Amino acid sequence: MTDERRTGVVMRATGSWYEVACDGCRIRCRIRGRLRLRGVRSTNPVVVGDSVECLSDENGDWTIVDIRPRRNYVIRRASNLSKESHIIAANLDRALLMVTLQAPPTPPEFVDRFLVTCEAYKVPVVILLSKADLQDPAAMAAFRAVYEGAGYEVAEVSTRDGRGLERVGELLAGRTTLLSGNSGVGKSTLVRAIDPSLDIRTGELSESHGKGRHTTTFSTMYPLSGGGAVIDTPGIKGFGLLDIDRDELWHYFPEMLRTAPGCRFYNCTHTHEPGCAVREAVAEGAIDAGRYESYLKILDEDDKYRK
Repeated sequence: MTDERRTGVVMRATGSWYEVACDGCRIRCRIRGRLRLRGVRSTNPVVVGDSVECLSDENGDWTIVDIRPRRNYVIRRASNLSKESHIIAANLDRALLMVTLQAPPTPPEFVDRFLVTCEAYKVPVVILLSKADLQDPAAMAAFRAVYEGAGYEVAEVSTRDGRGLERVGELLAGRTTLLSGNSGVGKSTLVRAIDPSLDIRTGELSESHGKGRHTTTFSTMYPLSGGGAVIDTPGIKGFGLLDIDRDELWHYFPEMLRTAPGCRFYNCTHTHEPGCAVREAVAEGAIDAGRYESYLKILDEDDKYRK
């Protein structure tokens, strides 16, 4: 009997098994050992969104034997493993980052680190201000001013009053989209509101801590009835950056990239040099001081892990 080969897209990844869509069906696969070696610095060599080649054996069991080159991905430093990476998803048309200013609050540093990664790996990103019906309007306006000023689209979204759902539908249509954010920001609830036919678990905030409970256990890609697909991921607590050159970090802050040509020195790090247009813009309020502080903190983190 000849081994059968199929090519498909990874729709679900549990770490042990992978669900692959190919030729109109779904097959359950493991991964070949050598693929783990190829991704030696990664905790997950095969991720949702990967285009993979699968091979069946004489018993009809399927194995992923090869991964096609990725056009992009979103990656972070793995928890408690400074030299290991964790790829969240691959081959994306867009990322939607869900943020809440309260119930629960999303740390600004998390937002900035996620945006830096998307810039570095060429993934277009839109910020969704989630649970807009529960947020303070003045705080939302201030948030929008910062990130729209940096160059990002910010959309207010509420599944309770329907605010922004039409815009989210437009962003999702016909595209493969990563939906990400901290636990409790309402990712699964939003996906279910956009496409009620999807069976996605949702949960409530922890009453004792006011933090989100994890309702998505494994990353999963869901085809949408209107076309396209959304990747729902487990809530992320932190977002450590990996493999971003410190000399190029400012390239991934769009407002700094626009301002840097005015610096006196071509190799300005925007930390201490005289004639730095970026620091002048921060002092004048043209660049948000909080965003600039995130830049400095990421530089400091990079020094800790670069050994």
